[in-house]
Amino acid sequence: MRLVILDDYDLASEWAAKYIRNKIIQFKPCAERYFTLGLPTGSTPFSCYQKLIEYYRNGDISFKYVKTFNMDEYVGELMQREKPESYHSYMWNNFFKHIDIDPANAHVLDGNADDLEAECEAYEQKIAEAGGIELFVGGIGPDGHIAFNEPGSSLVSRTRVKMLAKDTIVANARFFGNDLLKVPTMALTVGVGTVMDSKEVMILITGAHKAFALYKAIEEGVNHMWTVSAFQQHPRTIFVCDEDATLELRVKTVKYFKGLMHVHNKLVDPVLSIKEKHLGIKTESKPRPRQDQDI
Repeated sequence: MRLVILDDYDLASEWAAKYIRNKIIQFKPCAERYFTLGLPTGSTPFSCYQKLIEYYRNGDISFKYVKTFNMDEYVGELMQREKPESYHSYMWNNFFKHIDIDPANAHVLDGNADDLEAECEAYEQKIAEAGGIELFVGGIGPDGHIAFNEPGSSLVSRTRVKMLAKDTIVANARFFGNDLLKVPTMALTVGVGTVMDSKEVMILITGAHKAFALYKAIEEGVNHMWTVSAFQQHPRTIFVCDEDATLELRVKTVKYFKGLMHVHNKLVDPVLSIKEKHLGIKTESKPRPRQDQDI
């Protein structure tokens, strides 16, 4: 398990975007070998998506041979895909329509499917047919839930229909004009087990309001009441956070992981972009400041 601590939200978002970029480029996706990427919605990944769009526009990366699978979607007749509050709309407006991904390769659960259970089973099948997820990016709620796997969810759960907890409904009301009556009470979500099956997991945690959840995820044991804690047991988990999210961690924990930033930053050192490979240009890594000095 790695814990990457950046100074603020913007730097954490940039680090995460660089990591995703490098993983895709190093994978060398092609028509016979797609890179599969799991994605979240919400306010936390927004800047990360903006940076990925920037890399695409600069010619550094292509999503032509990338397949994506989103974590969740609301259920309800009033939550059609075209509604701005739907996660389908969020992804298309904030990410997909700005890159070169084939719409057929951008998978989002259908919260208006005639048979919701069949939709969930089909989603698991699509992931399996794609060869599993190479990198699943996720965010968490203040109560430590990942996707809509809220406190008490099984840590081996699969994609399914889920009733939303009151705290989640209240937290999401800001996207519905702060009107609780407009917030859907059900959703489709990948399970903890679905995400755990991924080859690698990166979880973005920013803000002081997520600090206690990060503490539960990092410093305490695995607990189904804090579903994000399950990823302590994943062989390749990276938690990416800002300083505010570390407020509940022990000083020695923060100092230890900051002392590894010179190692962590090598993961996002410049690599050959798509454009540079085409031109045959070699990229030299520029020295970057050691963040572990500011402890």
